[in-house]
Amino acid sequence: MSMPLLTRRAVAWLGLAGLAPWTSAATRLRAVTVAHGLQHPWGLAFLPDGSMLVTERPGRMRIVGADGRLGTPLAGLPRVEAAGQGGLLDVVLDPGHATNRGVYWCYSEPGDGGNSTAVARARLDGERLADAQVIFRQQPKFDSRLHFGSRLAFARDGRLFITLGDRFARKDDAQTLDTHHGKIVRIEADGRIPADNPFVGRAGARPEIWSYGHRNVQGAAIHPETGELWAHEHGPQGGDELNVVEAGRNYGWPVITHGRNYGTGTRIGEATERADVPAALVVWIPSIAPSGMAFLTSDRYPGWKGNLFIGALRGAQLQRLELEGRKVVKRESLLTELNERIRDVRQGPDGWLYALTDSPDGRVIRLER
Repeated sequence: MSMPLLTRRAVAWLGLAGLAPWTSAATRLRAVTVAHGLQHPWGLAFLPDGSMLVTERPGRMRIVGADGRLGTPLAGLPRVEAAGQGGLLDVVLDPGHATNRGVYWCYSEPGDGGNSTAVARARLDGERLADAQVIFRQQPKFDSRLHFGSRLAFARDGRLFITLGDRFARKDDAQTLDTHHGKIVRIEADGRIPADNPFVGRAGARPEIWSYGHRNVQGAAIHPETGELWAHEHGPQGGDELNVVEAGRNYGWPVITHGRNYGTGTRIGEATERADVPAALVVWIPSIAPSGMAFLTSDRYPGWKGNLFIGALRGAQLQRLELEGRKVVKRESLLTELNERIRDVRQGPDGWLYALTDSPDGRVIRLER
């Protein structure tokens, strides 16, 4: 019997063309606890000496030693509104951190009209963040506890990508260019707007916007070979997506989506594909609630170099994706035996993968094979 005609999105989701879309956790990783006692840790960045900066969603950032010792919360953070999904979120080092000690972080900032994602930078000086400066604010602010996005990724050229949620109730804004809701933006390291951003000079468009039509992007990473921005985002009841994010492109939400309305399961939007909307590399149905993402560039795990690793909250797992260019040829579900929400995953300077577990007693774990 011949295979029925399927859309590119359906093939990406189902993993057809003779390839298994999913395998069980046949490959066992040993999850070694490096540190525990963190309250809903969200973001992780490695310092040059092998210690880590870790954010806790209630509004703390700590240095965690390579030996697992938790430092005292760093002083110097601006006010964080920690409610619902909001709080202190991602953290990354300045590309020149070795000389300038620069640190960047995302957080939910209160203000006139409600709250929104903001990005600040400072200089790490012992146990404080000195000379903190807000370099970006999502506009407009809106009173919501949901969908802050908030992953940060420095491109090879030193520009900073910031992922922004649609704030849930403002989902239709993801299809307009006059707000930052449901967008990925690109700025210079000091907050200025790059002259070659795709919407610079367009009337009524926010010049920081790089791409639009996103729901809630909680994973972003730069491809180590191509330099492309890869990102994944939460769907509602199904419809999580992994995309290569290109300048000026519309990624569809909430008009083009596999997601369904909570509870009723009814369709959202017009369709699951449209010619001008890039097809997702993977669509997860049901949702795994992806969060955090890292490409593996080390040789620590035989046969896995170049794979993409994605944490999952609702799915309580780590997914390993084998790639051939932009094509996902195999997926494997790892760490399911832990039954813990994986909030972030990063490669450490030692080549091992490290992950954060999202709980009131969250852990930093090192994944050994």
